[in-house]
Amino acid sequence: MSDDEAREEKELDLTSPDVVTKYKSAAEIVNKALQLVVSECKPKAKIVDLCEKGDTFIREQTGNMYKNVKRKIERGVGFPTCISVNNTVCHFSPLGSDEAVLEPNDIVKIDMGCHIDGFIAVVAHTHVIQEGPVTGRPADVIAAANTAAEVALRLVRPGKKNKDVTEAIQKVAAAYDCKIVEGVLSHQLKQFVIDGNKVIISVTNPETRVDEVEFEENEVYAIDIVTSTGEGKPKLLDEKQTTIYKRAVDKNYHLKMKSSRFIFSEINQKFPILPFSARALEEKRARLGLVECVNHDLLQPYPVLHEKPGDLVAHIKFTLLLMPNGSDRITSHPLQQLQPTKTIDDNPEIKAWLALGTKTKKKGGGKKKKGKKGDGRDDSAEAEPVDTASNTAAA
Repeated sequence: MSDDEAREEKELDLTSPDVVTKYKSAAEIVNKALQLVVSECKPKAKIVDLCEKGDTFIREQTGNMYKNVKRKIERGVGFPTCISVNNTVCHFSPLGSDEAVLEPNDIVKIDMGCHIDGFIAVVAHTHVIQEGPVTGRPADVIAAANTAAEVALRLVRPGKKNKDVTEAIQKVAAAYDCKIVEGVLSHQLKQFVIDGNKVIISVTNPETRVDEVEFEENEVYAIDIVTSTGEGKPKLLDEKQTTIYKRAVDKNYHLKMKSSRFIFSEINQKFPILPFSARALEEKRARLGLVECVNHDLLQPYPVLHEKPGDLVAHIKFTLLLMPNGSDRITSHPLQQLQPTKTIDDNPEIKAWLALGTKTKKKGGGKKKKGKKGDGRDDSAEAEPVDTASNTAAA
């Protein structure tokens, strides 16, 4: 690598204040978008309308930024809004013609992302369509995801390894008699890269192994935790439900069908790098054209996966900046009050992880600007997980 390349590489990580600002601005927008969608999650709300509201809010808010700059700055949706209910695990973001609606007591997983200049902030949150505290197994599965996320927040730090996190989150889920869902990867984020090579795998087994890596200062991660009351081995039931794709930039093929070429050209113009929803394409042509693109590996699909009917699934995802003065969780949303049937009070290992701080001893001033949702939670994070995870015990 030449000196110029090294300098270019260095400028694009968290050592650059401009990069940190862009991550935090994207986080502020996605946190507000999540807040908006949660507030609209009511019985009989159409899922596609909620997805559209999330994406539209992100497009409008990012569109108002960096208008008068010399260099055009790409900005907008970093990951399309998905709303996956009950035993549906992820990536449900239906087409406009879909009639699916929310019902009372649904467990709703909202997953979304925003980017500014390719610096991506993602978030996922679980909300139950009900008034009052969440109890029983729904509370268990959400508390498992939340406590696992809080443990991951403390273990993803310079000097620690990805396998430490994988082992810890499984122990947390087991304490709530839940499973971590297999096949979920927490990726390193870089400019215009939502699925960086450094990953934390949710569950290791002989078929799915990843390279052991050590976390380093100035890296950014999307920490992705999915828990289930079932086996944690989700399945693809219907390929037609898949609507989210990402251009596989390293693949080329001369498409035969006119509709495929039309759609692929539209994708290359509008969504050359980051994931997109088929809703954003012309629907009739998209149905035909996407099939050939996927069959020849030009697009990477994000399949809609399901646990068994009756299983409950929770999802919490947050964006984490490994700053020199400690870990900075920049995306989140407050949970409903939980009253789980299980407690971690008698688990010294989990309590010890939760007692770890997220800041280094030399306190920097990087947190003071924003006391809003995305950041405010870090200051009290050490007490919070124990309370949320065992509200009844604490009460």
